[in-house]
Amino acid sequence: MAHIKEYIPIVGQSIIDELYLLAERLEGKVIQTVNSTAVGGGVAEILNCMVPLMEEIGVEMYWDLIKGGENFFNVTKKFHNALHGREEAITDDVLEIFMETSLQNVANMKMNGDIILIHDPQPIVLIKNRSKLPEAHWIWRCHIDVSNPDRKLWRFLRQFMLEYDACIFSAPVFSQRLVDTESGKEVDQFLVSPSIDPLSAKNKEIPRETIDVVLEKYGISTDKPIVSQISRYDYLKDPVGVIEAYKLVKRYIDCQLVLAGNVASDDPEHDKVYSEVKEHADKDPDIHPLVIDPAHNDIEINALQRASDVIVQKSLKEGFALTVTEALWKAKPVVASAVGGIPLQITNDYSGVLVRTVEGTARSIRQLLQSPEYARRLGENGHEHIKNNFLITRHIRDYLLLFLSTMHKGDVVSL
Repeated sequence: MAHIKEYIPIVGQSIIDELYLLAERLEGKVIQTVNSTAVGGGVAEILNCMVPLMEEIGVEMYWDLIKGGENFFNVTKKFHNALHGREEAITDDVLEIFMETSLQNVANMKMNGDIILIHDPQPIVLIKNRSKLPEAHWIWRCHIDVSNPDRKLWRFLRQFMLEYDACIFSAPVFSQRLVDTESGKEVDQFLVSPSIDPLSAKNKEIPRETIDVVLEKYGISTDKPIVSQISRYDYLKDPVGVIEAYKLVKRYIDCQLVLAGNVASDDPEHDKVYSEVKEHADKDPDIHPLVIDPAHNDIEINALQRASDVIVQKSLKEGFALTVTEALWKAKPVVASAVGGIPLQITNDYSGVLVRTVEGTARSIRQLLQSPEYARRLGENGHEHIKNNFLITRHIRDYLLLFLSTMHKGDVVSL
């Protein structure tokens, strides 16, 4: 794990100095953050980096996990899909399963923060502990695309959102008015984009020898262009659509496709999606559907991204897509769907290519493979955009300012 001063060559001394100044304003305050899993997915990845850095600059921050069994995580996966607009049966029985486990967590989890930051729907009901900490400031952080959610589920979750002091979303399009019609109370909303750690094992520079070892391990040739999508096996990431786009490209360019993802403990659909991906690969030796061992995940993902000639993110819905952030940081040309938070990262034909269809994805991949100078320019522009906007130091600054503004509502907070 990198130390905060190691970021100075990347972001500058003044940025790090500002983080220390902001942290001083939170002296004596405890930040408690809660989510559903310690590994797998962007939230866990961010917190694994952020919590130690917060502590290093003097902010007392604790990270806790809720507990849940198979039935609970099956339900929260339904929630995830339904909030993204996918049709799911959100029955009363489904909501009852969710509430049963949630209330167990309410009863059993020790809440001790001055500021309590709750991530996504899985632990949202912890707000019911508010009466035990009446002076605490409660913030709900939504990492997913809720621009067109299932209305029944949204109404159900909204009742808990209204009890929070503030809600955070990743993009303006996700924000929805949160007003309690009875009391007239309106919940404050903030926009905070996710981030990557440029010094993590997944994003730091690695030697060519390391890349070659990973390619050899998975039987990936260096003699053909590599197109990759690095994402968990999830219907909303549309890995089958990526295979279809690859097949269209393959008619003209002899390339290979790498699909790689790990397993999140709160995602029960992984095995089913992965099985369908292998079926659609149809034993094509140039399609490599990989499940990365969590023990080697970061370095291997880093190596696969750096080995790729084009990186794809063909999501149907997307909260932000840190895989896009990672690829752009590595100055790779990216072809990605124009959904969710992805357009915050990619300006079409400047820092990447935005697409909407399988055919458009295939055309863009072909163009990038056939125009290396164009691909290089997009990658360089993308790298600068990520450096200026989506690194962990900016994310920490946003959170520190948000915590201060929540604690001092109506006041001017000056440095």
